[in-house]
Amino acid sequence: MSYGARLITFEGIDGSGKSTQAARLADHLRARGYQVIHTREPGGSPGAEEIRSLVLEGDPDRWSAETELLLFTAARRDHLEKTILPALAVGAVVICDRFVDSTRVYQGITRGDLRPTVDVLHKLMIGREADVTFIMDIPPGTGLSRAKARKGTEERFEDFGEDMQFRMRRGFLELAKEFPDRCHVIDGDRPADTVAEHVARVAEAELR
Repeated sequence: MSYGARLITFEGIDGSGKSTQAARLADHLRARGYQVIHTREPGGSPGAEEIRSLVLEGDPDRWSAETELLLFTAARRDHLEKTILPALAVGAVVICDRFVDSTRVYQGITRGDLRPTVDVLHKLMIGREADVTFIMDIPPGTGLSRAKARKGTEERFEDFGEDMQFRMRRGFLELAKEFPDRCHVIDGDRPADTVAEHVARVAEAELR
């Protein structure tokens, strides 16, 4: 079977389950015969992975919102060149854990009033939106508890606290209203199997 290339992204606050659901959708679509590339941001290419450690580890005040924006854009450009565009060129479905919508929320809304700058940089350096976006919605307190329970080293944004999680959730829901043609808000506060079935139904309908 032949399928058209699509860029599917997963967005949401920390601990929303987006990484789990992105992986499950990748497995589901592969089992259905799709060629799938499962990737993440920041990261997804060697250069972008190096930048990832710079922006996700360390003190919360390590970088200003402006510096973060430049670092994330640089990582995304490398990811686009090395991973996303080559995969789309051969007709693959690219499933990405975070993309520009995270930058629109984290740096554009919650870390500074930088949304216009985010959009200008994205247009200049990336020039592509996702075809389908799943916004995993979950109560901020629940998400933060889940994220902290991981006890990983990439907790710089979680360390900003629950107030920032509330603002991020609001930002993602506003983006869903701004881009209704590609955004699907998914209730992530349900059993993982139930969420995965919902996501798979929507994805298959979109891909058809």
